[in-house]
Amino acid sequence: MYKKYKRIFLIVLDSVGIGNAYDEEKYGDIKVNTLKHTLESTKGSLPNLEKMGLLNLIYDRDTISNSYYTRGQSVSNGKDTLTGHLEMMGVKTEIPLKTFTETGFPKELISELEKRCGRKVIGNCNASGTEIIERLGREHMETGSIIVYTSADSVLQIAAHEEIVPLQELYKICSIAREITLKEEWKVGRIIARPFIGEPGHFERTSNRHDYALDPPKTTALDILKENNLEVLALGKISDIFNGRGITNSTKTKDNTDGILKIKETIKKDFTGLCFANLNDFDSKYGHRRNPIGYMNALKEVDDNIEEIKSLLNEDDLLIITADHGNDPTYKGTDHTREMIPVLIYNKNLKTPKRLPDLDTYASIGATILDNFNLTLDMGTSFLEELK
Repeated sequence: MYKKYKRIFLIVLDSVGIGNAYDEEKYGDIKVNTLKHTLESTKGSLPNLEKMGLLNLIYDRDTISNSYYTRGQSVSNGKDTLTGHLEMMGVKTEIPLKTFTETGFPKELISELEKRCGRKVIGNCNASGTEIIERLGREHMETGSIIVYTSADSVLQIAAHEEIVPLQELYKICSIAREITLKEEWKVGRIIARPFIGEPGHFERTSNRHDYALDPPKTTALDILKENNLEVLALGKISDIFNGRGITNSTKTKDNTDGILKIKETIKKDFTGLCFANLNDFDSKYGHRRNPIGYMNALKEVDDNIEEIKSLLNEDDLLIITADHGNDPTYKGTDHTREMIPVLIYNKNLKTPKRLPDLDTYASIGATILDNFNLTLDMGTSFLEELK
């Protein structure tokens, strides 16, 4: 059933880009490099990830590593989570998803949402999630109006206090918003429920976030794995990203700490197929908020745990660590940044770890995973035979 590896663990460090995208200027991103600038601005170190070759990718050197390593360039139009993950699994985004960063959402959309959910909307602007909750949280609690906002991503986010709008009602409102925004002129990539708790001045977002994404526009590597009776275990927001498509089991995570714990727990299970995990704190907590110190601490947490993760692996397991886009916390604004991504590849029996040629699309990751299980994808080039 498989060529080399019974289980593959794919871990996405959400937004940990490594610069040097050939088309960065097209996206208004000049000399961005999430990893390099985070390390240099904080004088941080990542000794265990460095041993895997990660720093070789940003300093263009070739020191001895214990893993194969390379970098990947996106060929999709867009630099967000949905676009990056879809490309990784074999879907190229040709037309960027709708954004409403500059204007907020159209009056007609908001009116329809208010009518169908029975609550007024406040906000309707581009904002940081924590900032808009602090600014409008009191009004929301006094009036019951829901807080709607967007960002540089193709998203419509709805924030509500769990004691004012119960979770199930918030999720229903988001489902309504998803249905409304299937109209072509309003079609955003994701609707995101953003529940919070606390009192004015002391609000805190909870882990009960839920994403409502569009269905992938075509068959993904995950669909192919599932159709061939292989396990696809999703950790974190992976199932939300793919709208549940191609997933055999999904486990939510509270934060990176919980995500790392869930990865370790999953390694101890017996299955054949893919474990696909996303660690999101880099992006949501530190990248968008331009917080390099927080970003570095999150990187250090992964570095501190990577040796244990590797030690838990079986000899016929493959570990791939990568990213989905950049979000340079030292750059202007609050948007993602167009960057190449790292790809670190580890197995306990690798004999000649080295740098592999650059991947010309993220889809080569999905192609490699399928190749291992004697399956194919019509996008990307497998590097499976390079792993010796």
